[in-house]
Amino acid sequence: MSGLLFVVSAASGTGKTSLVKALLERVSNLHVSVSHTTRGQRSGELDGVHYHFTTKDTFLSHVEQGGFIEYAEVFGNYYGTSQTTVEQQLAKGHDVLLEIDWQGAQQVRKLFPDSRQIFILPPSQFDLRQRLSNRGTDSVEVIEHRLDCAVEDMQQYVNFDYVIINDDFNKALHELESIITANRLTLAQQVYRHQLLIEQLITPNNE
Repeated sequence: MSGLLFVVSAASGTGKTSLVKALLERVSNLHVSVSHTTRGQRSGELDGVHYHFTTKDTFLSHVEQGGFIEYAEVFGNYYGTSQTTVEQQLAKGHDVLLEIDWQGAQQVRKLFPDSRQIFILPPSQFDLRQRLSNRGTDSVEVIEHRLDCAVEDMQQYVNFDYVIINDDFNKALHELESIITANRLTLAQQVYRHQLLIEQLITPNNE
């Protein structure tokens, strides 16, 4: 038995990245898989920490070799998750979290049907528009286009195992952490993680 694979998806501007960052500070033995991308490196981002930044030719070559468990083109840029990295972490018994879009989640679902998939929703379209506007990096036209795309993305929530409404950040974070904890406490996982202890507890003491 291996570690657990969690997938967190959401429309752009929903607060997914902030939730995942806070989650990783609270939960031990949870490893986020760093995606590969062809988009430009933004100020403050570190290669190998936020993303593995690569060229389009290198990325597509990796696709042809079957190196990604999922990949997608988003707003003209490619994003992908290394299959080797994820499988190595799971084989070590580490729980892995993928922060990807719904198309990527769909691909992961085919390869890892036991993955636990979580979708984050905003409290309203108005709130989502405000979040997109507050970034201050896009024009009104771009913001409206992203909102239209977000509405289409949010229609995919029905294909996920869990749905969290990110209205109150601390509440949403608690719910996200609860999902991780609950899945770690299933019978199969507890037997896997604490097999020796359980065997000792249920073995009759003849002394």
